[in-house]
Amino acid sequence: MHIGLTFDLRDEYRKLGYSEEATAEFDSVETIDAIESAIQKMGNTTERIGSIKRLAELLTQGKRWDMVFNIAEGLGGLAREAQIPGLLEAFEQPYSFSPAEVMVVTLDKSLAKLKVNQAGIATAIWQIVAESSDIKKINLPFPLFVKPIAEGTGKGISSKSLVENENELNLEVTELLTRFKQPVLVEKYLSGREFTVGIIGSKENAKVIGVMEIIALSGAEKGGHTFHNKENCETLMEYTVTNDSVSEAAGKLALDAWKALDCLDAGRIDIRCDANQVPHFLEVNPLPGLHPTHSDLPILAGKNGMNYLTLMSEIVNAATTRLKLNNL
Repeated sequence: MHIGLTFDLRDEYRKLGYSEEATAEFDSVETIDAIESAIQKMGNTTERIGSIKRLAELLTQGKRWDMVFNIAEGLGGLAREAQIPGLLEAFEQPYSFSPAEVMVVTLDKSLAKLKVNQAGIATAIWQIVAESSDIKKINLPFPLFVKPIAEGTGKGISSKSLVENENELNLEVTELLTRFKQPVLVEKYLSGREFTVGIIGSKENAKVIGVMEIIALSGAEKGGHTFHNKENCETLMEYTVTNDSVSEAAGKLALDAWKALDCLDAGRIDIRCDANQVPHFLEVNPLPGLHPTHSDLPILAGKNGMNYLTLMSEIVNAATTRLKLNNL
C-alpha cells in the first residue's frame, strides 16, 4: 500500500512563535521518523503530507493514497482533531483512527463523560464552567479537580488543579478560563489508583493490549498526570504493569467505554479509582502519542511484551481490515 502521513510537527509551529505548551500535543521529528520507518518495514511505501493546509492542497490537486495514517491534532477550536478526518471524508479518502464525529465528542471531556455515563459506565460527577459567573453554580463536594474541557497531554493541569475550597476553585477556574479561552471541567476528585489502558481494534474486534498503573514518584506534582509530570515522566512517574482485580476491572471498564464512544483502530483510555478503588472513566485519547519511548501507548505495549513494530503493525492492520484494504 501507499500510505500518506498527516501530522502536526512541533518544531514547525514553534518557529511560527507558538509556545511550548501550545504545541505540547504536536509531534517531534523523531516520532514521525519512527512511524514512517515502521510502516515501511511492513512493506508499504509512504509519503509525508504534514498538516491540514498541505493536505488540502494535495487533495484539491487530485492526489490520493491507499490510506492516510492520521495523527494530526489540529491547532484551533474544540473540533480541531476532527478537521483532518472531516476533510478526508469530504474527498472520500480512507484514513486511520476515529472519524470526525467521534473526534468532536472525545476531545470535549464533558461530552465524552456524558456518553459513557449514559452507557452505564462509572465516571466522576462533574459540572461545566463556561464563564466566570458559572463558578458560583458549582454544587459538588470538595476536593475537586479542575481542567480545560478540550486539551490533552496534561495541558492546563498542574498541582493547582486539585482544589480544596471555594477560594482555590475560584482562582484556578478563573485562570484557566482566561488562559485557554474555553470552558472548564470541574469534577469530583478521585483519590484512588490511576491507570491507562491501551486498546487496539474497532467495535466488537477491539481488545485491551495492556493496563498500566501510573504512580507519582518523589518530586512529582500532586494531582497525578499533570503537564509537568507527563513532560518529565522518565524521572517523575513510574509505569507499572499490574494484574490484580482492580487493574482487571479498569481494563474492562476501558473497553466498554471505547465501544460506547465508537472509537476506532487504536487509542488509550485513562482510568482513575475512587477511595474504594472502584475504577472510573477519566478521558479517552483516540489519537495516541506514538513516540517509541516517551508516549504512553508504546510504553504500555512494550511492558506487555509488544515491541514498537508489532504495535504499529497491529494498528495498521486494524485500520486496513476495517477499511477492507487488506488485499492492496
